[in-house]
Amino acid sequence: MTFIEALKNHDVEQMKEIPKGDLHNHITRGGNKKYIEKWSGKTIPNCPKFNSLDEMNDWNQKHIKPLLQGREGYEKRLEASFVQAQMDGVKVLHMSVSLGEELFYNNSVEVLVKNLKRIHHTYAPDIKFVPEIAGCTCMNPDEMDYRLDPFLDQSYFESFDLYGDEYAVPSYTKLYKKLRSKGLILKAHVGEFGSAELVREAVEALELDHVQHGIAASTSNEVMTYLRDNHIQLNICPSSNVLLNRTKDYKSHPIKKLYDNGIKVTINSDDMLIFDQSVSDEYFNLYHAGVFSPEELNDIRKNSLF
Repeated sequence: MTFIEALKNHDVEQMKEIPKGDLHNHITRGGNKKYIEKWSGKTIPNCPKFNSLDEMNDWNQKHIKPLLQGREGYEKRLEASFVQAQMDGVKVLHMSVSLGEELFYNNSVEVLVKNLKRIHHTYAPDIKFVPEIAGCTCMNPDEMDYRLDPFLDQSYFESFDLYGDEYAVPSYTKLYKKLRSKGLILKAHVGEFGSAELVREAVEALELDHVQHGIAASTSNEVMTYLRDNHIQLNICPSSNVLLNRTKDYKSHPIKKLYDNGIKVTINSDDMLIFDQSVSDEYFNLYHAGVFSPEELNDIRKNSLF
């Protein structure tokens, strides 16, 4: 059965068999909820709509983090993320490890990488895994540069993502120049809460390859033209945007406007352990809301595999 047939028939199990990518996924929040519930013996409630990232983080702190303490809990999160991707037919997986997670391994990035490799090959050996480093703007550029060196020394990570205060993102120019020289794919979270103009500023300053979210670009024809002409990819997470009140619902999500303006977009899960919406679910959500035709969604699916 093809992707289009699975979509039209709402065949969930068949959809899971069809290759897809997930290019915007945070490894400690990307896991399968039922996998964690079974392991912990606890039920994780369905999340509400949040009014801010702070609200989401508080909810995560209350309902998820207490179940996953220490190194054992951390590794269970990693397992759950690879298990989820494997179950959902994800064949290309970009997943980010945040600076600071080496603390679970006595500050040894080498041991962290060793265990990432082990868990990847144990739970999802067929997936093309693109390991990603993520840094938070709560860390200034000089400190982040210093903290990055042990990660870069591993010659393992292939991508870098920056998150936090979107308005601080363009100030990391020097750091991104260094990362570009190392051959990493360059990403940043921008245009989720900030403006269309900020998306363009970040792309220009940091020479980004991908923008994580970037949906604010839909408010400016000039910025959309810039992104299209410069072949900048937006890795969009529809359920995350809906549940963080960045858009009212799936039907009104700006992804269609971005796509219609010639921008390369992908559909991704973001924080599945919180939002409980897989990549397959995201395709169904957008299809049933009448946002895209099956053929358009199949085109987007193919975007995520390269």
